[in-house]
Amino acid sequence: MFSAGAESLLHQAREIQDEELRRFCSRVTKLLQEAPGPATVDALQRLFLIVSATKYPRRLEKMCVDLLQTTLCLPASPEQLQVLCAAILREMSPFNDLALSCDHTPNTRQLSLVASVLLAQGDRKGEIRCVSQRIFKILENRQPEGPSVRPLLPILSKVIGLAPGILMEDQTNLLSKRLVDWLRYASIQQGLPYSGGFFSTPRTRQPGPITEVDGAVASDFFTVLSTGQHFTEDQWVNMQAFSMLRKWLLHSGPEDPCSPDADDKSELEGSTLSVLSAASTASRLLPPRERLREVAFEYCQRLLEQSNRRALRKGDSDLQKACLVEAVSVLDVLCRQDPSFLYRTLSCLKALHRRLGEDPGSERALVPLAQFFLNHGEAAAMDAEAVYGQLLRGLPSERFHSPTLAFEVIHFCTHNLALFDSHFLSLLRLSFPSLFKFLAWNSPPLTAEFVVLLPALVDAGTAVEMLHALLDLPCLTAALDLQLRSTQTPSERLLWDISLRVPSCLEAFQDPQFQGLFRHLLRTKASGSTERLTPLHQVLKPMASCARVTQCAEAVPVLLQAFFSAVTQTADGALINQLALLLLERSDSLYPVPQYEARVHGVLSSQLLVLCKLKPSLVVELSRELLEFVGSVSSIHSRASVFTCVVWAIGEYLSVTWDKRCTAEQINKFFEALEALLFEVTQSRPLADLPCCPPEVVTALMTTLTKLASRSQDLIPRVSLFLSKMRTLAQNPATSSVHSEEGAESIRTRASELLTLLKMPSVAQFVFTPPAGVCQPRYHRDTNVALPLALRTVSRLVEKEAGLLPG
Repeated sequence: MFSAGAESLLHQAREIQDEELRRFCSRVTKLLQEAPGPATVDALQRLFLIVSATKYPRRLEKMCVDLLQTTLCLPASPEQLQVLCAAILREMSPFNDLALSCDHTPNTRQLSLVASVLLAQGDRKGEIRCVSQRIFKILENRQPEGPSVRPLLPILSKVIGLAPGILMEDQTNLLSKRLVDWLRYASIQQGLPYSGGFFSTPRTRQPGPITEVDGAVASDFFTVLSTGQHFTEDQWVNMQAFSMLRKWLLHSGPEDPCSPDADDKSELEGSTLSVLSAASTASRLLPPRERLREVAFEYCQRLLEQSNRRALRKGDSDLQKACLVEAVSVLDVLCRQDPSFLYRTLSCLKALHRRLGEDPGSERALVPLAQFFLNHGEAAAMDAEAVYGQLLRGLPSERFHSPTLAFEVIHFCTHNLALFDSHFLSLLRLSFPSLFKFLAWNSPPLTAEFVVLLPALVDAGTAVEMLHALLDLPCLTAALDLQLRSTQTPSERLLWDISLRVPSCLEAFQDPQFQGLFRHLLRTKASGSTERLTPLHQVLKPMASCARVTQCAEAVPVLLQAFFSAVTQTADGALINQLALLLLERSDSLYPVPQYEARVHGVLSSQLLVLCKLKPSLVVELSRELLEFVGSVSSIHSRASVFTCVVWAIGEYLSVTWDKRCTAEQINKFFEALEALLFEVTQSRPLADLPCCPPEVVTALMTTLTKLASRSQDLIPRVSLFLSKMRTLAQNPATSSVHSEEGAESIRTRASELLTLLKMPSVAQFVFTPPAGVCQPRYHRDTNVALPLALRTVSRLVEKEAGLLPG
């Protein structure tokens, strides 16, 4: 979120027109031809804002672009101007008027800026190879007084990411050697201050030793967790080298376990020889890549040891936690490339897991730790269930309000779906209530991730409970909000909407009467049972308009679609019946978030039809429950879309064609119930406090009654009489006070069409209950047998018959 002032500046930058931009470019051109000053800096900052504030590229005058390149390449130009010029040129890339070259750039700082612009071109003219060759030419210089490589390491890291196959074997070995030097042999003395002052003496400016985060003098080599007042150049390079280490290991490591660089060590995994091999790799005569792996292993071991120390400053404590994450990730890469590291790594990672449970704030390291055990647990014969349980259950329940943790845990699950064995998948499915806490609190950014994850979470054992949980997701968001409010820790007070006053909800959260329902809603694993949370829906109603709850409610329809897409692939008949009953039951038991009920009803109604299509016999098997559902007028007014689909399904699938168990008695029961209901909503006096029945429901009821009558022909006179009354009623001007003109017309038209079909009962039965062969494409493509032809023939016969009748 930007401040009001920043938003105003961005709006102005986006709205600037081409003519105004041309005038401004002329002013920038004039300033760049003069001696640099504050006005030039200000103008370049404004120009950068203009070119970066829009998604489409801005066109600048050629002279302005040329001067930006000239200013960037001039050694005498102030650094601030060069940085701004490079930023503007990068935002405009790619463009055809580029005249930059990195071959004659005098210093590495300026080379890094020029190279960043060249890489932004997208390798249209071999820019990536040109930049990499220039950087490696500088890396070949081992003189202490040579140019600093610090500005080049970010560029080199980008080259590796953009074109990993562009480096030659000798360049790969060279960089591996340099990384060994930078990581292992940085100075352990602090650097000199930038300026000593006039009265300073050599004694006062003597550098002291590097210290640890707890203040002790460092007894081992320098790492990114070493501290001091000033750092030397090689110490800065050490920090940057560690930041690019994992990317380089992934690039330079063996592509597969059988490559020569792996020395066939994959065959030794799990053997005593592997342990002996690990002890022998300390030799400095190893090839460059293996030597780098050994040094990287030592560096990570040192970081794990340093992270045990109690930091004196909060910034160092935060850095410890970040380095833990990166160190475990690097160790994972090393063990995948060379299994001989595995047994030296396991002991320290087991100790790290024990410590993570005691050190609050270091939970992020659980994700790479779980990834490590997922990749190597079987080879190490180690049971990592405690790690997985803490990651999938404990962490979401305690840190659901951390968006970073939420994304990393869910990304871990989606990224490794192909690696999960049956045991882990079972643990994952049972942990879905905890994972849903991440989703409930961070629904906008995590919705797409859960759409990918849901198919792995759904099985026959958890489907019903999961559907309840999805429908109650906004209610879970409100409960998590109350859980945070009840803790009242200062660091978490900004995590909720402080403008929302909910004393009654907080009292209910602590009320023993509701404790059981809240415990069920906030459970950490699947319980195999369900609870009706209607009492909580009423208690938490004041929180239904909370912004976070509303955001969560907007994600539920998408998640429901993903859930049903997954569950219908494997659901058996019993589960389909359970899900259909659940849809009917929960359609009037939803948390009252504005517009939530209407959105969810749209999904439930469409998915009910999918379930009926998968198993048409469910209409007969659930006839008692469906009769109860359609027997109440309140179902029409509270859930019209679901009611309409239920009525349609009854008319479509209550037939011997779909289920041999269907009897005339069942058809008569449904007919009488629907007939009474249609009479009540159309011809009785409507109550003032109830809305009128939608015309879609009326036409669905008329159609279903006609379908049922075509299957039990003694009902045809009753439905014909009723349809005649409906047609007359729809033509009555008084009906316009109940339905719109379009609605009344649709009722009249449908009644007329149905009456026409019923005049020929055998044809009506063919149309409303067609044989299985009619579903074949031939009936819709062949003009001689197509269904429209049959309908046109019936219409002509009926019209002819009506014309022969006496006046």
